Amino acid sequence: MSDGVMGGLTGLLAAVVICIVLRSYFAKPKLPHGVQFPPGPRSLPILGSALAVDVNEPWVTYKTWGSQYGDMVYTKLFGQDNIVVNSEKIARALLENRSQNYSDRPEIATNELFGVDHTTAFMRYNSRWRLHRKILHQSFRQDVVPDFRLMQVAKTHELLLNLLEDPLGYPKHLEVHAGSIIMSAVYSYEAERRNDHVIERALLALEVILQEMRPEVAAIFSAFPSLLRLPSWLPGMRLKRVSPLAKQLALENLENPFARTEHGLLAGTVSSCMVADHLLKIDESNGNSAWQKKAVMDSAATATGAGTETTAGVIMNFILVMVLHPDIQEKAHKLIKSVVGEKRLPTFQDRPSLPYIDAILRECLRWHPVFPLAIMHAAVESDVYEGYYIPKGATVTPNVWAMCHDEVKYPNASEFNPDRFLNADGTLTDDTVSIVWGFGRRICPGRHLAEASVWSAMVHLLAIFKFSNAKDENGKEIKFKPRWEGGLTVRPAPFPCSITPRIAGTNIAALQNLIKVSV
Repeated sequence: MSDGVMGGLTGLLAAVVICIVLRSYFAKPKLPHGVQFPPGPRSLPILGSALAVDVNEPWVTYKTWGSQYGDMVYTKLFGQDNIVVNSEKIARALLENRSQNYSDRPEIATNELFGVDHTTAFMRYNSRWRLHRKILHQSFRQDVVPDFRLMQVAKTHELLLNLLEDPLGYPKHLEVHAGSIIMSAVYSYEAERRNDHVIERALLALEVILQEMRPEVAAIFSAFPSLLRLPSWLPGMRLKRVSPLAKQLALENLENPFARTEHGLLAGTVSSCMVADHLLKIDESNGNSAWQKKAVMDSAATATGAGTETTAGVIMNFILVMVLHPDIQEKAHKLIKSVVGEKRLPTFQDRPSLPYIDAILRECLRWHPVFPLAIMHAAVESDVYEGYYIPKGATVTPNVWAMCHDEVKYPNASEFNPDRFLNADGTLTDDTVSIVWGFGRRICPGRHLAEASVWSAMVHLLAIFKFSNAKDENGKEIKFKPRWEGGLTVRPAPFPCSITPRIAGTNIAALQNLIKVSV
C-alpha cells in the first residue's frame, strides 16, 4: 500500500475518532423529567472545565464558582461528571444522610501504578472496605484512644528534645514525631528519636506518593487510562518515571512493619497494638483467615500513612500561626503557665482547664485544612437533590476549604482567630470543625488519635518554646510570605523560624530532668 493511501486512511481514521468524540461530548444526556444538572462553568470538548481550574489551588477556583453558580456546581473534567459541593449543609445531606449512595470512591487509574490500591481511603465501597473500616474503627474509636496517652506524651517529650537540639530541622522533627506515634499505635514499633530507618522510609514513601497523586493528575489518567501505556520518557509522563520508586516504597511500607510485628507477636516481644490485637482475633481454622490477615495488613498501612500526614501538617500550621500571631502565642503560654506552672510539663489531665488551647487547635484545622478537597466520593446510583440531577458514577468533591471559609459561619474567615470557638464565658463552642475529617461512612477513623496527638504537641511546645521570626546576620527579622505546598494534602512550605527555650539556659540535661519529674 502506497504512503499516500496509508496517509489518507490515517487521516480518515483520525477524523472518524474526532467525530465520535465530539458527538459523544455534545450529545445531550436524557435526564428525568423536571430535573437538571446543577449550574456550572462552560465546558470545552474533552477538557471540560480543566483549563479554568487553578491546579495549585483548585479549592479556591471551586469556591469562586460557588459564589457564581451556587453551593453545588456541575462541571466536566476530561469527560467525567463532577459535582463540587461548597456547602457543609449539602455535604451532610448527601454524604451523611444519603451515605448508602455516596460512600463509594471514583476509580483512580494511578492507584495501582503507585502501589496504593490496597489503601482503605481510596478503596471502592464493598465488603473488603467494610472489613477494613471495622478494623480501623475498633482500634481507634473514641473510648480506646485514652489508652495511647502515655505513649503520645512520651513521643511529644522526644519532639521537645529534638527541637532543642536542632531547631532549624523542625519540619523533619514534626514528621518523625507524627510517624513515631502512629507506628507505635499500629505496629508497637518504638522508633529511634533521630535517624530511624523505618520512619525515614515511610516518610519518603509519603513524599513521593502524595506529591504525584494530585487530584487533577489522577483525573487525566482516570479519564484516559490508555495514557499509562505511553513510555515514561515522553514529556508529561513524569508520573510513570517516579512510579517504580513509589510502588517499591509502598510495598516496603505495607509488608515490612507488618511482618516485624507478626514475628514479634509469635516471640512474645510486642505489646498491644492495632496489628497484634487483630491478628490474635483471627481464627486460623476459618477458611478466610488469609483474607482477614491481608485486611489487617492493608488497613495498618493506611492508618500509618494517613496518621503521619495529618498530624504533621496540622502542627506545621500551628507553628506558622504562632510566628505570625505572637499575641495569641503569648496569651496561650501565660494560660498554660497559670495552670501547669514551670516545674512540670503539661498532661492530658490539664486539658479541661485549657480550653484556649483547644480553640487554637480547632482554628488550625479550619484556617488551612490539610485535606482541602477531602477525598472524592462517587455516586453509586443516580440521584436528585433539590431538583438537581447527580448522575450515577459522578465524582462528588467536598470542598472542605470553602466550608471552612464560609463567611456566614466564620466571619473574616481568612483571619486566624481562635476566639471564634469560645463562648462568652470562655468555654468551648459545639463546633469541633468535624468537616476536616471527612463525611459519613468515609470519615477518618483515626481522627480521635490524631487530634489528641496534635493537642499534646501544641501544649508542650507552647510551654517550653517561643516561636518568632528568624533574624539575619545583622539581627534584622526575616519577613516571609506564607506558602502552602503539596498534592493530595497541603501543608505550609518550610519558613524561616526561630525556636528558642522560654527559660534561658535550658539545655538537654535540664529538659530531660523536667521530663523525668513530669512522668
